[in-house]
Amino acid sequence: MRSTIRSATTRLLPRGDRAALTVGVITASAAVLYSAVSLIRLRTFHLGTYDLVIFDQAVRSYSRFGLPVSIAKGVHNGFGWEFPVLGDHWSPILALLAPFYWLHDGPETLLVLQGALMAAAVPPLWLFVRRRLGTAAAHLTAVAYALSWPVAEAVVFDFHEVAFAPVLTAWMIERHDAGRTGQAVLAGALLLCVKEDMGLVVAGYGIFLLATRRWKAGPALVAAGLGAVIVTSRVLIPAFGGREDYYWAYGALGADLPSAAGHLLSSPLDALALLGTPPEKLTTMLLLGAMVLFLCLLSPMVLIAVPLLAARMLASSFPNWWGTEYHYNAFLAVVLFCAAADGIRRTAPARLRVPAATALVAVAVAALPFFAYGRITPAGHRAPAATEAAAAVPDGALVEAANYVGPALTSRTRVLLWDREPRWAPWVVADTGRKTFPFTTRDEQVARVGLLKRNGYRVVFERDGYVVLNRDRP
Repeated sequence: MRSTIRSATTRLLPRGDRAALTVGVITASAAVLYSAVSLIRLRTFHLGTYDLVIFDQAVRSYSRFGLPVSIAKGVHNGFGWEFPVLGDHWSPILALLAPFYWLHDGPETLLVLQGALMAAAVPPLWLFVRRRLGTAAAHLTAVAYALSWPVAEAVVFDFHEVAFAPVLTAWMIERHDAGRTGQAVLAGALLLCVKEDMGLVVAGYGIFLLATRRWKAGPALVAAGLGAVIVTSRVLIPAFGGREDYYWAYGALGADLPSAAGHLLSSPLDALALLGTPPEKLTTMLLLGAMVLFLCLLSPMVLIAVPLLAARMLASSFPNWWGTEYHYNAFLAVVLFCAAADGIRRTAPARLRVPAATALVAVAVAALPFFAYGRITPAGHRAPAATEAAAAVPDGALVEAANYVGPALTSRTRVLLWDREPRWAPWVVADTGRKTFPFTTRDEQVARVGLLKRNGYRVVFERDGYVVLNRDRP
């Protein structure tokens, strides 16, 4: 029976078409998985004003032909009510998402688009791996990437500009590998519009080319990548109201870039110590290597990931940068899978290529319960109360919303983060049932509600720890 089905399939679909169909199924399945997980977390109040509402407000502003203003970001971080997020991170590529808001104006659009974009890295990764290991191994590697823990962590954590990074990085690598230099340059140029530190990935690609004796292209990419980092962080971001030192995370090395560079050159052992301080950094690097069975170390392509990884691990502040949670490791995952495939080709005999790729899938599957998907929980008993609390706020209102309630309001109100500093908005949705960002304790949240009541706010809804307050007069 199986042979009959196989022969019928062979007659209906030539080999190339069957491979393309398989890639399409993997890609579509990944997109559906990512989008479904994100939407479920949205409906169950597990996504936050930080960062989903920030991006929702920014893309909505783009869709109305304005600068990407986010009042949630600007007010919370002290940049003001008219702050465009280009002054926070250099991510003009987000403007490409604006037309989709003409179809559906809400954070759901961002989550579905993020799922599609993250999955879109599968075809270029597959093309690259097939060129080295064959079709079967390419299918398996694509599945391993789609299930990898860095991608999962990005998918469950709101929406971020990282959605564009894997697909553009994969196309940059694959197109250059295919000899299509112009297309690779285009992908690299678009990558520089994803975030200000993506120049480090371009520079890393230049280092890889230098390591493989491409003496012209290598230095050019290193210079272009590092130059892009400097221009975006020191010129473009300040031009939109940001501060060039806002994300300076290297105080242990120096107060600014020149002093930190001098410290690295004069005391390189300090840099080595920083790579393991705190030890969580070593854990993250080990888990990234384990994701691809450390096969990436068998290829010079691993050098592409080094500058961006080093920038994170040399940091002495912003602990989110060096952990396994959040979206930061998703910037590197596709590079490591490409390097692993290249490492297999360089070192393993042909008969071991499919088993090696199978092992990558096994690792990805084994890791599933221990990372993001394993932490997904159903809607708690407080979710209906959160829904009612959000419904109590009228359309068009200015509202300070508890972090996990903001996404339910952002499509029809103007959302500020319910913050440690009162903003005195007409409407407030408070949460006293659990500690919520940016407060440090529940007692602080309860005290805030008391402060609001003493200053003329009246309670219009209260249930399961959610409190909706309104004050008509300023």
